[in-house]
Amino acid sequence: MLDIQIEQATLNDCEVITEFNIQLAQETEAKSLNRELVRTGVVESLGDARGCCYYVARYQERVIGQVMFTREWSDWRNGEFWWFQSVYVDPTFRRQGVFQQLSAHVQSLAQSNPDVVGLRLYVEQENERAQATYRQIGFDFPGYQVMEKMLER
Repeated sequence: MLDIQIEQATLNDCEVITEFNIQLAQETEAKSLNRELVRTGVVESLGDARGCCYYVARYQERVIGQVMFTREWSDWRNGEFWWFQSVYVDPTFRRQGVFQQLSAHVQSLAQSNPDVVGLRLYVEQENERAQATYRQIGFDFPGYQVMEKMLER
């Protein structure tokens, strides 16, 4: 495993997070995103004003990975689920434990917060490699499928 530091992201990390999110959309969904729209969304996220938080993995001062989590209230469980989102590791550093360290950090934060009852994430149906990685750290399919309806803006 690489000797990395996990830190809460700051505005100084905005550009690399924006770039990683653009690469993530291209790699996983073949979508081209609007850089300025993504950047604005990242800035909103970094202040936790939207109920989410980014963490980055640094190796020799360079950001090599990221994870964001968002909060979802569950009235059925009287607690929060933290959703892993915007998970990305620089291709040069994949398969070296970067995501495992990022997820372990967020899970530790969740374990220490009595309001958090579980962790969730989205994964593409065809992305078997990511699914295997997520299973290795304890995630499983709960039997739900995600549906969405996008609003025209």
